[in-house]
Amino acid sequence: MDLRQMEVAVAVAEEGGFSAAARRLHVVQSAVSTTVQSLERELGTPLFHRTTHRVSLTPAGEAFLPAARATLQAAQQARTAVDPFKDALRGEITVGVMQGLFTGLAQALADFHREYPAVTVRLRQAPVGDIPQTLRDGSVDLAVVALDAPQLRGLTTRLLAQEDMVLVTGPATGAPPVLRPVTLSEAARLPLVDFPPGWAIRHEVDKAFRSASLERATTFEVNDVLAATDLVRHGLGVCIMPPSLASRFPDLPVRPFAGQAPAWTVRVVQPQGQTPPAVAALLRHIT
Repeated sequence: MDLRQMEVAVAVAEEGGFSAAARRLHVVQSAVSTTVQSLERELGTPLFHRTTHRVSLTPAGEAFLPAARATLQAAQQARTAVDPFKDALRGEITVGVMQGLFTGLAQALADFHREYPAVTVRLRQAPVGDIPQTLRDGSVDLAVVALDAPQLRGLTTRLLAQEDMVLVTGPATGAPPVLRPVTLSEAARLPLVDFPPGWAIRHEVDKAFRSASLERATTFEVNDVLAATDLVRHGLGVCIMPPSLASRFPDLPVRPFAGQAPAWTVRVVQPQGQTPPAVAALLRHIT
């Protein structure tokens, strides 16, 4: 005797016939009749009186029905008890990220952790040139990188953000200055606070100056955004960064670039093919 046989017998009793039970269970009537007959053979006694006009319970059926209902209810309670656990995501995800990009991910990772506390997320910082290979060899599950290329061999990319970088300058004294756009050539002649090679911002700034055939001198090189803005705040130089990052420091004026601005294009990159459930859940929070 199994749960399906009990479910069919209960449906026949409650619906008052085999045809009605078949409609309720979305099966053909012959399947209902066969299941009940098999159950009756197993029990060794009929459960139903069958006439051309009606179906009713035998005394054995009257005794069987409440026990079958209780069994089905207990089975449903057992299923319900494990529902909170069967869909819970577990395991580990490794996220590749370039230096200078982590601050934008913190909120998404916090939200993900609250929803899926059993999933461990590890961050692996690497230069942009190393990240595609880490994705292909499986050591990284997905990556968030400053990347212009929409297509990479064996990888899928999705655009997250796109903006032109700005020049962050020291706080104004006296009357507010007129912050006209600045050219790359003008910026190259200013004392620059730069980030180390391998940082996402440095990668894009280098590319912009290289495309414009301009040389620049780095006055300070720091691996911390707060340190960079503190140097700017004290009048020791200027710094190029995305406006979304510069907006965290409202006391520092910004100047847009008059053409040839370093681009800030952020993409999420993952291997082509089926996405594991935990990775798909994290992507929903990031994107």
